[in-house]
Amino acid sequence: MHPFSYVPAQDPLFGVVEVELDHEGGSLAVDGEGIVRVEVRRAAGAAVESHVPIGTRDPDRLSMTVGGAEVALRPAKGFLTRRSYRVDVGEYRLVPDSLDGSRLLRDGAVLGVFSSSGDGRVSVEWKGEPGAGDAAVGYALAAAFGTGAEPMWKLTLDALLELWP
Repeated sequence: MHPFSYVPAQDPLFGVVEVELDHEGGSLAVDGEGIVRVEVRRAAGAAVESHVPIGTRDPDRLSMTVGGAEVALRPAKGFLTRRSYRVDVGEYRLVPDSLDGSRLLRDGAVLGVFSSSGDGRVSVEWKGEPGAGDAAVGYALAAAFGTGAEPMWKLTLDALLELWP
């Protein structure tokens, strides 16, 4: 993974969205003319997981601000089900729904489907009527944690094969 990626996205509703991801340094910033600024930071000294763009899924080692206000970021551990890879922030939830996509929900209502390969590139297909805060949080979560997950049968098989001598 490149140490720093600046990847502007052209959002159909909010214009240019700048995504700055530093995997090694453990920081992510999302900003744009039509959205509020969101930052995600990994705590210094946290063990870095190469398969997580921000470097960790440990909620005790992460912090997030939306428009300058601190918010509680709660990524699940991720193991055998797609739902176990969900990430919660206040009223929002990003949860995988396919191999490469994740739905962004606000209070259970689908706002859009995000795709990100983990390199800071993010795309979205809006489903509802999102606001600037919705878009900013969605882009940040998709870039920080990636999107999509293997189906349960594949995750279970992989876990069983890991146990095989």
